[in-house]
Amino acid sequence: MDVPKLLEAASLLVPEEIATENDITVSDVWEYLTHDEWEMALGLLEELSGVHPLPLSFWETLATAAEQMRLEKSAAWCHWRGYETRNGVIRADLTLRPATEARRQTPFSGAGVLRPMWNIGNRTATGEPALNVARLWVELMPFLEPGGRAPVRLAPLDPSQWQHLRPGQVITMHEDRSVAGSAVVLEVQQPPATFTT
Repeated sequence: MDVPKLLEAASLLVPEEIATENDITVSDVWEYLTHDEWEMALGLLEELSGVHPLPLSFWETLATAAEQMRLEKSAAWCHWRGYETRNGVIRADLTLRPATEARRQTPFSGAGVLRPMWNIGNRTATGEPALNVARLWVELMPFLEPGGRAPVRLAPLDPSQWQHLRPGQVITMHEDRSVAGSAVVLEVQQPPATFTT
């Protein structure tokens, strides 16, 4: 399917009555589509998704359109949101340790590339802390540097291990045995019943 048809298909999944804080609606998306402004239409669809939860097919369709337009970050974001639709949302306020106190000396990409380990309170059979892997997406910033702080989204390798998290809980990030940062859980949304196992 070509890009315009993919964007049209995605826009049909957005309820007509929803609007962003800036009064953007699906009608605005259609306006850009009629003028072959595909990148703008894609951006507006991503923005509209923050107003109302949308189905997995919306994210899969947008990801395919972004890939065909070679918009790597948009494609990665759409795949990320598809993951969250299937597995739930975990958001936290992360503070990294400064470079003088941690292994990390350089900034890392905020676009879901880093896969650190997290101490989320789970234990091994012998009572030792069990670390769980989750990819990390930094919100509103292209990268995060040592000592930095930002809201982040987590995509666990095994979401079932993370179901006990609650807002306000403190978890720690590890890139090796030492603590690389700490995060306060801001939001935990379980996946819709159709995606629970």
